[in-house]
Amino acid sequence: MSNIDLTSLEWCELIFKDRNKSYGAYKMRQDLGRRQTFAVVVVALVAIGGFSLFKLIRSAIPEQKEEMVEVTQLSALEEPEVKDENIIKKVDPIAPPPALKSTIKFTAPVIKKDEEVQEDDQLKSQDELAETKVQISIADVKGNDELNGQDIADLQEVITQEEEPEEPYTMVEQMPQFPGGQAELLKYIAQHLRYPVIAQENGIQGRVIIRFVVTAEGKVSNVTVLRSIDPYLDKEAIRVVESLPQWIPGKQNGRNVPVYYTCPITFRLQ
Repeated sequence: MSNIDLTSLEWCELIFKDRNKSYGAYKMRQDLGRRQTFAVVVVALVAIGGFSLFKLIRSAIPEQKEEMVEVTQLSALEEPEVKDENIIKKVDPIAPPPALKSTIKFTAPVIKKDEEVQEDDQLKSQDELAETKVQISIADVKGNDELNGQDIADLQEVITQEEEPEEPYTMVEQMPQFPGGQAELLKYIAQHLRYPVIAQENGIQGRVIIRFVVTAEGKVSNVTVLRSIDPYLDKEAIRVVESLPQWIPGKQNGRNVPVYYTCPITFRLQ
């Protein structure tokens, strides 16, 4: 009995001798050897495949080589060549101002009879001067060429210097404020905002972020869209912001300055 293989059919026949072989245990005992052999083969194939897959993955990944970074020291840089240190730009000469005549004129008194004196030539009283609509200048110009100079009234050219607009600030000591504060700003937007019908029909909703400038006078200008969700909603958000009333302007160093202001406007379907 010690030489009988427990997985052989001989052992199976010996166990089920004079017994009901139609019972399921007989069939399982017959297939025991094949099942054990199949299990050993499967385990061996899985182990071999696992090791092979690991080697394939390692061979597929290229080895990373260390890159050498060359650092250039500032002290090794060559000094720039200076071609000419005494470069003098040519300045166009400024034309001298034209010669002018003095606006101060002295009229020598002439003695005439009363009937020869016209009404316009008579001296005006203080009350008559106060009621007249003629403008009287109190500024006199002393000329430099009384004979050949030009009369200052004939000079029509007026030189004006346009001031460049101040660049808006992003952050100042005192930020611009809507009258009544942030709560009143949101209340104004909610009362004046009209949801576009086409956006409602398409079920479009979300938040539009608007940026604008509060000028030094407290007016809203340069309204732009920072984040858009729909052209119709963007247009409505710009319209509401442009209709905002006067703001309290921002201040920097004690003076009013233009400041950027960002305002989110939310469109939500009920």
